[in-house]
Amino acid sequence: MALSRIKDMFFVVVPALLVVGGAFWATYQFIEPAPPTTIAISTGGAKGAYYGFGNQYAELLKESGIELKVLSSAGSLDNLQKLRSDESKVDLALMQGGVSKTGQRDGLMSLGRVFLEPLWVFYRPTLEISRLTDLKNMRIAIGSQNSGTRQLATALLSTNGVTDKTAQLFTLSGSSAINALEDGRVDAVFLVVAPSSPFIQGLLRKKSIKLMNFKRAEAYTRILPYLSMITLPEGTIDFVNNIPSQDVSLIAPSAALVAKENLHPALAGLLVQALRDVHSKGDIFQKTAEFPKVNDPEYLVTKDTKRSYKDGVPFLQRYLPFWLASFLQRSFILLLPIATVLFPIIKLGPLLYNWRIRNRLLHWYQQLKTLEHNINKDVSHEHFAENMTELERIETTVQLIPVPKDFSDQFYHLRGAISLVRERLELQAEKVIS
Repeated sequence: MALSRIKDMFFVVVPALLVVGGAFWATYQFIEPAPPTTIAISTGGAKGAYYGFGNQYAELLKESGIELKVLSSAGSLDNLQKLRSDESKVDLALMQGGVSKTGQRDGLMSLGRVFLEPLWVFYRPTLEISRLTDLKNMRIAIGSQNSGTRQLATALLSTNGVTDKTAQLFTLSGSSAINALEDGRVDAVFLVVAPSSPFIQGLLRKKSIKLMNFKRAEAYTRILPYLSMITLPEGTIDFVNNIPSQDVSLIAPSAALVAKENLHPALAGLLVQALRDVHSKGDIFQKTAEFPKVNDPEYLVTKDTKRSYKDGVPFLQRYLPFWLASFLQRSFILLLPIATVLFPIIKLGPLLYNWRIRNRLLHWYQQLKTLEHNINKDVSHEHFAENMTELERIETTVQLIPVPKDFSDQFYHLRGAISLVRERLELQAEKVIS
């Protein structure tokens, strides 16, 4: 009896397990793997602002158990090349606005624009420069190779008809470019540096150089959408000495945190939160909470990133460690469709089991009905022994059937029917003998 009951359970449980297993496998194909615990970001020079921001991100991600390796680079173009290279193992990069090119941004996504980087054009005070077109036939330091400064300077100068054929362009940047300007080796210098930099603060106080006022700043923002028009108000740098002595219009690309498109969505959410912690404070060119921004004119912004900006920190991560919240979230996604399949199985399982028991009883009812038909058809003495043997076989087998309590009434009805057939068979035998 125990073996038969095991067979009945096997008949119900195994198909159920197969269905659940199939649902589990199908769902697993769409589940993101666990987020990596180590990622790498390419920034800029080891003494630059990008590298400093990268280290701030690393400190914040460390609290969630994620190691962010901060790598120095030659600039934004170098960062772009590393992002597109599988050999570099770089997952993220801080990028100056305007460095992407058609065909070079495929496979990349933006985690948002994070801060403004003013373009500073300094020139020798003996010159009169009010527009970039005035730089024709002059000597210009436009930044090092693979730098975002060089990319931006080239775009702006070419828009104004200034190229390597109409001017002398030098690969100088930073303090080297300023030294060349003060020594008279170049006439103008392009720099893209944060206004809080001590380097810029010092340059704005020097009387040996002048800062260009972009009178057509608004026009540049219409042509190059990654640029913004900003104003350096009179006296902002030094109220006592009134530096600058008048409002200065500038243009500024906005830096972006760019990642490979396969960056884990959970990490994207963590990084967006880190960007908010680092860049929402504001400075002289941007208001508090103005950055980071989700809109990006150059790179794709995924739905997961937009959701992170809109909804903030996911509910589970507010109360649980990142690794545990990520595990529970993936488990929930995995269990939801399985539960959807499992619920009807739980409902259908007992029905299937009952059907199997009822079908077994009906089988013996059918056997008994066939025997009864044979008894009515042939009343000879020769068939009496055969019919009696068949009846005893049916009765013996039925007594061994494992029947749940819920089927006791049907079981005893079957045994009663067997007794009735036995009485008919014995009564028929008495008539044949007499």
